[in-house]
Formats: sequence, C-alpha cells, structure tokens
Amino acid sequence: MKILLHVCCGPCSIYPLDALEKQGHELRGYFYNPNIHPFTEYWRRRETFQAYAEKMGLPVIWDETDQMEDYFRNVAFREGERCRLCYSMRLQKAAQIAKKGKFDAFTTTLLVSPFQRHDLIKELGTAIGAQVGVPFYYEDFRVGFKEGVAKSKEEQMYRQQYCGCIFSERERYAACAKQKPPAR
Repeated sequence: MKILLHVCCGPCSIYPLDALEKQGHELRGYFYNPNIHPFTEYWRRRETFQAYAEKMGLPVIWDETDQMEDYFRNVAFREGERCRLCYSMRLQKAAQIAKKGKFDAFTTTLLVSPFQRHDLIKELGTAIGAQVGVPFYYEDFRVGFKEGVAKSKEEQMYRQQYCGCIFSERERYAACAKQKPPAR
C-alpha cells in the first residue's frame, strides 16, 4: 500500500518506518504538529526528523502553515480534552493530505509511544478515515518502542521529554519541581 505516515518527531518515526517498509509499503512522511511549543522545541524536533528522513531516504511533506493559533483555539477552555482535540486536528489534516495525494491509507507515529492515548488515537483515526474516505492503517507500534529508543540514542538524536504541548511541558516540569527540595 501507499501509506502517508504522520510523524510527530524523529525518534518516534524509527520503528514505524522500519516496520512498514519491511511489510513492503510505500511510505511518505507528513510533518504537521501545531501542538509543539515553544517554537524552539518545534524546530528542534523538525530538524531532527528532517535529518533522519534524509538519511533513510523518506520523502516528506512538510506542512509549513502556522497553525499555532488554531491549536490554541481548539483547546482553550477544554484543556481536559486537549489530547482528543490535538490528535483529531493532526489526524484530520493527515487524512486530507492522504486523500489529496491518492494514498491507500494513513497512519501516525503516535502509535509507537506507550505514553500516548493509544485507544483514542485508533478510535479517532478510524472515524476520520471513514469520514474523509481514506482508511486509517492501524498497527500497534508500541512493541518497537524500546528498539526505537535504543536506535535514537545510537543515532544521537534529540529526544524530547514531553509530548510537545505546553500543558504537558508544564506537567513535566511541575513533577520535577516537586521532587527537588526547596532552595534555601
């Protein structure tokens, strides 16, 4: 199949890219992540994935539109539903690009992380695929998470410490701050 692979970052692309290529699929990457903040984090992840994609010979569609405002409009006052809204926003765009590019299916590297809401991604991807008219290719890539982490370290790739949204960044650093003794 000709599959559009939505990519959140370089390290998360390693295992899905390898697994899908071994299955004989023709792949094209799609980088669209308006949730990643701050802007310097976005560029660091983009550059890391770009270098890996070039090394692997993966053609990539780069969504250069600035969708930051749309992301914040979607999640404002609905922070408790931010993951659903964020996944939906990215999968919707991926499905639209897949339809326009006449892909047989689309999927996402979000399915590799044990920290993402896997069942929700599958549910949304399937529904969006049916709505747009391009099937969502589901595969549980979590089986290759550790392998991807090890390879990303070998490749000396930048590895982020939070999903990308400003809310998860705050949660990460708030948890770290709770573990440290107060300054005197």
